[in-house]
Amino acid sequence: MRKSQSTSEGEAAPEANTAARAGTGAAAPGTPERRAAAKGSGGPKGSAAAKRSAAPKKEPAKKAAGASKRAAGSKTPAASRTPAVPKRAAASKAAPASTSSAASKTAAAPKQVPASPAKSGAGRGVGGGGESRTAMVRRARRINRELAEVYPYAHPELDFRNPYELLLATVLSAQTTDLRVNQTTPGLFAAYPTPEDLAAANPEEVEALIRPTGFFRAKAKSIMGIAVALRDEFGGEVPGRLEDLVKLPGVGRKTANVVLGNAFGVPGITVDTHFGRLVRRFKWTEQEDPVKVEAEICAIFPKSDWTMLSHRVVFHGRRICHSRKPACGACPIAPLCPSYGEGETDPEKAAKLLKYEKGGFPGQRLSPPPDYPGLPAPPLAGA
Repeated sequence: MRKSQSTSEGEAAPEANTAARAGTGAAAPGTPERRAAAKGSGGPKGSAAAKRSAAPKKEPAKKAAGASKRAAGSKTPAASRTPAVPKRAAASKAAPASTSSAASKTAAAPKQVPASPAKSGAGRGVGGGGESRTAMVRRARRINRELAEVYPYAHPELDFRNPYELLLATVLSAQTTDLRVNQTTPGLFAAYPTPEDLAAANPEEVEALIRPTGFFRAKAKSIMGIAVALRDEFGGEVPGRLEDLVKLPGVGRKTANVVLGNAFGVPGITVDTHFGRLVRRFKWTEQEDPVKVEAEICAIFPKSDWTMLSHRVVFHGRRICHSRKPACGACPIAPLCPSYGEGETDPEKAAKLLKYEKGGFPGQRLSPPPDYPGLPAPPLAGA
């Protein structure tokens, strides 16, 4: 019984295996189908070769994937740099816009400072930091020539008949106007016509006569000291040398040059407040010290021009180029002036700022020269 049972089990097992293989679709070993499959695959060796042949196909895929990742990684910085290029381009495009904006502002600048209709472009591009000394000298001498045409009658604005009177009048003109001096000196010269007379005068009487000029005590002391020095050291005559004049009480280089240039015909530059202000506005000098100003201006002009140059510049400063509000719109030398625009540029408004004969008013001298086109100054009220 056991043998038959085992035999039946053994017979049943192959059938079960066959059924199992049939259920999975696999051919039984030894069957024609199995042998055909083995031949097609080459058996176990063919299966391994197939696996090896399949592996290389996966490897290029991995390499391709890695390459794509690397390519993607390399593109990422490039992509991140790509927006920077438009930014630089945008910046470069923005720069011309700002330049054009600045240019438009520059072009509009002259509209803010209207020039005189007869002198358009006045004062622009002259006397700047790039001007050479040669160009400055030429411009300065041209200004002098044009001022000579505007003020052919320029003269010292103090009344005098001799060097003695001019010397005293110039000393009295400190810290006051020439008009007030001219209104005061007639009484002084009538009382003391010579240095000897003034040297022997009563100081209080002299002070009373010159009181209208201000600082009358100090000025009385100075002019009486001058009279004594002229009487004792120069024989009652005003010396005609600079080194002698500056030794007199209250006499400096400015006063000495006024006397030498107008009473003795010796050329000299007179650096008063008006002259110093204008030569700095003209950019002829940057000096503030009168002695240094005189030296630099003398180096620009020939000696023969010194005295009349002083008169012309002072005339211009008193009539047009005022200290606080120059009448730029009525200035005949505006095209040559680097300071054009510091004052009123509207021609009609500027015309109202003109003084003395330029504005239709009396001058400063009670006895002006015959060629003076203006009116004489009135005498002191109550005199």
